[in-house]
Amino acid sequence: MSALKVAQKGALTLILGAVALLMLFPVVLTCADSFMSGMEIGIDYGSVGQTEAGQPGREARFANVKLVPDQASLEHYRKLLIDTPDYLKLFWNSAGLVAPIIAGQTAAAACAAYALAKLRFRGRESLFLAYLLTMLMPFQVTLVPNYIMADQLGLMNSRGAIILPGIFAAFGVFMLRQFMLHIPYAYIEAAKIDGAGHVRIFGSIILPMVKPGIAALVILLFVDYWNMVEQPLVFLQDPFKQPLSVFLAQLSADKGIAFAASVVYMAPMVLLFLYAETYFIEGVQLSGIKG
Repeated sequence: MSALKVAQKGALTLILGAVALLMLFPVVLTCADSFMSGMEIGIDYGSVGQTEAGQPGREARFANVKLVPDQASLEHYRKLLIDTPDYLKLFWNSAGLVAPIIAGQTAAAACAAYALAKLRFRGRESLFLAYLLTMLMPFQVTLVPNYIMADQLGLMNSRGAIILPGIFAAFGVFMLRQFMLHIPYAYIEAAKIDGAGHVRIFGSIILPMVKPGIAALVILLFVDYWNMVEQPLVFLQDPFKQPLSVFLAQLSADKGIAFAASVVYMAPMVLLFLYAETYFIEGVQLSGIKG
């Protein structure tokens, strides 16, 4: 390897490392601030944006950003998890919405993707094009039809108004189909020669080979629906039925609790990604390969 290529590789590594640190900085800062005492947060952030006495129009100072608190404290976590029972209730509301959507969409998408990728029938490409068109539509376009349908079915102010559209969303079908196109058709032909039907082929051959794709899909769906805000605001009028993502917007008054709530809120996403990181990277890479 020439010296020029080594230098280019080193420069690229430094640039990507700097970008990674820049992206991680808000997360690290939030975690650090969550362990600060209320007094320390007030000193560091309390007067940001306020004007100095006798000098109108001038800001008092910038925030005093620190990655290590002067004295670590768990008071905000105590207030959040013990003194605020609504937080845990809404946390489980989020889990109760996200888990059925992930399970349902993964199962429905896997079956539909197998049909669109490996079965030969008339209108297959047109059907897949229809799936793509639904993906291209903004959420605001499909919101009104979903609202009318949920109202007619009597699902308003219930989890079903969010779960059912989530189960039959097109993204999972698109992603798993692209992944299944990478599987050689020879596997299916060999199984048919041995007398296997489509159910056995799908369960014994296709599903084990698309585990990385399913893992990637689960992570992407979890992040997407764990952070949803518009759907709960529209379909769930009862505040106690809404997920945690809506509740976080109401915590800005107490910065310490907001920091702690943000850490607890993003912990499941971080843990899930760390657990399935290898599958996620492999699944995303292979889902873009055309068969």
